[in-house]
Formats: sequence, structure tokens, C-alpha cells
Amino acid sequence: MTAISSDPAQAPQAIVAYTVAQDRRDVAAALAQFAAEARVIDDGITYDGLEGVETFLRTAGSQYTYTRTLLSADEVAPDRWLVVNRLDGNFPGGQVDLRYEFLLADGLISQLTIAP
Repeated sequence: MTAISSDPAQAPQAIVAYTVAQDRRDVAAALAQFAAEARVIDDGITYDGLEGVETFLRTAGSQYTYTRTLLSADEVAPDRWLVVNRLDGNFPGGQVDLRYEFLLADGLISQLTIAP
């Protein structure tokens, strides 16, 4: 896979704002980065629409304390970004690298898929 851009500073505003909001556990600010018909797929569960995305934002990982380290952010196709983060925390295993695949539409996140 050849990246169009591999400079994290070039990541779209919606991705940057989502990441900052998630780090602060600011559900409203994170939710504002998603399109109305957005979809999040995490841990085999699909969350559809803003209501589903809000459920994801409120519940995913909420039982754990962790820190996130950005490992890479690559634009792999127009409006498609692959962001890899390392999470260290009190969850089983204590450390995991997660791939966040963002699809954007009109500057907002239309789909987010999170996988190891």
C-alpha cells in the first residue's frame, strides 16, 4: 500500500479533532466530527448513525484507563486515512496497536473501522 501522504500533521481536521476529543473523553466534540449517516465498526460491533456513534463514544473502552501514542497517519486513498495508535493501559494485555481506518465525506467522518 502506497501512502498519498504520511505526514500526521496533514491529517484532515475531522480526524485531528476526533482524536483530541477522544483523548479528553469529550463525547460531544468527538460526535461533531461524524456525518449524520456515519458508521463505526469496533471489536466486531457496528454502530450506525449519530445515535449509534454516540453509544460507541460513550461506551468503548470506558472501563479502562489508557494512554494513546500516534504511530502513523497515512492517507491511503483520497478521503481514506489509516491511523495507527498504540494504547497502553489497564486492559487485558496492557498494550495494543490499533488501526483506525477513517473514510471521510464532505470533511466529516463517514466511517471509522477500528481493528488490531
